[in-house]
Formats: sequence, C-alpha cells, structure tokens
Amino acid sequence: MYFTDRGIEELVERRGEEEVSFAWIGERLRDFVDLNPEFETPIERLATWLARLDDDDPEDG
Repeated sequence: MYFTDRGIEELVERRGEEEVSFAWIGERLRDFVDLNPEFETPIERLATWLARLDDDDPEDG
C-alpha cells in the first residue's frame, strides 16, 4: 500500500457517491496548485494522464 492510498481511500469514503464534472475537478486542481505551488509538476502530470486515458498509444499509460 502506498502512502497516497490513505488519501484516496478518504476521498472515496467522503465523496464517493457524489457526481462532479471534469471542469469542477480542474478548478479544484488549480486551487490546490495556487495554495501549494510546489505540487505544480505532479498535478500537471496527473491532469495530463487523466486527459489521455483513452489514447491508443501504449507508451502513454
């Protein structure tokens, strides 16, 4: 189990039944980076990974 699993589990427990748009998630990620600029690169990588999940290129995933 990775350390991040605890945060993911909390997210699913607290908000798992909610429906949100990717626009809402994008705004929350921007808010997070504004408050925590040292996480700009990992957030950019996460957002790019999520955006490209359906790409057919096996090197992306």
